[in-house]
Amino acid sequence: MEWFGFLNYAVFMAIFICIYALLALGLNIQWGFTGLFNAGIAGFFAVGAYTSAILTSPEAAGRIGGFDLPVPVGWLGAMLAAGLIAWPIGKICLRLRSDYLAIATIGVAEIIRLVIKSEGWLTNAARGITDIPRPFGDLAYLMSQLAYLAVVGGALLAVYLLVERQFASPWGRMMRAIRDNEDAARAMGKDVPYRRLEAFIFGSALMGLGGALFAHFNRTITPEAIDPMVATFLVWIMLILGGSGNNRGAILGVAVVWIIWSMSEIVTDQLPHEYAVKAKYLRVFLIGLMLQLVLRFRPEGLLPEPQGDAHARRAPAATRSPGGAD
Repeated sequence: MEWFGFLNYAVFMAIFICIYALLALGLNIQWGFTGLFNAGIAGFFAVGAYTSAILTSPEAAGRIGGFDLPVPVGWLGAMLAAGLIAWPIGKICLRLRSDYLAIATIGVAEIIRLVIKSEGWLTNAARGITDIPRPFGDLAYLMSQLAYLAVVGGALLAVYLLVERQFASPWGRMMRAIRDNEDAARAMGKDVPYRRLEAFIFGSALMGLGGALFAHFNRTITPEAIDPMVATFLVWIMLILGGSGNNRGAILGVAVVWIIWSMSEIVTDQLPHEYAVKAKYLRVFLIGLMLQLVLRFRPEGLLPEPQGDAHARRAPAATRSPGGAD
């Protein structure tokens, strides 16, 4: 039954690739197309995961929740909660230099992590939230995995098409103009702070959705899952390697990095215990080495941002208009 185990692991990896692709697309909206440095991806990921878990899980003693709402309601709530957290951060910081946003997002992510670990009435503290429903979770194991892959794959496809449509529209061209020359965009009458806030909230909402999909896949969420190494640092590596400013590049970067990250874990697990613990750092080394090679020989990423009118050519004719966006 080796083929069964291989198929199950392949489906497992594909689900995680889809979830991380949503995080990378959210970061691409913020950084790749608007130039916003979000260093707190893990915080928005956590807000989405715990919000959906609280809304959809059954009643449990000692913590808020027990609403037992439908899973799609939890996912919408996750996006809304992440967007609401992003709004005051962006409102305060986006009018200042970009490094203030990076500092603020790191701080907020740490605050969220500490609240999750300490406020038992809200998140059940270190024990986390269990019994999170998974769509099609009552099917046989492999069928349940395949069904959930179809769900997250459908969500990723819908988000990808929506984002591509927006970036090929006058709104997307305006965002890239703000990123490339903020003063010129302001001189043309664009409301730069408002448009940057739009992109920051939109990207954060997608990160919240990624967190919700992660929680429902695992059927549990604990503070240990909110690791900045894999929920912030790794997403940045994926986007830089794949190609900032290119949605296809972001998804490609996710696939490449996650396959290397996962396969290296399989290799290190085969080593004796005294070596396996140290060898796990080999994953970080391999990812770092790959990033250095890409930055040295292909700094624009594996799939660079399309230049000129490439976005317009890829857009449906119905999305194009001769006018600009306000």
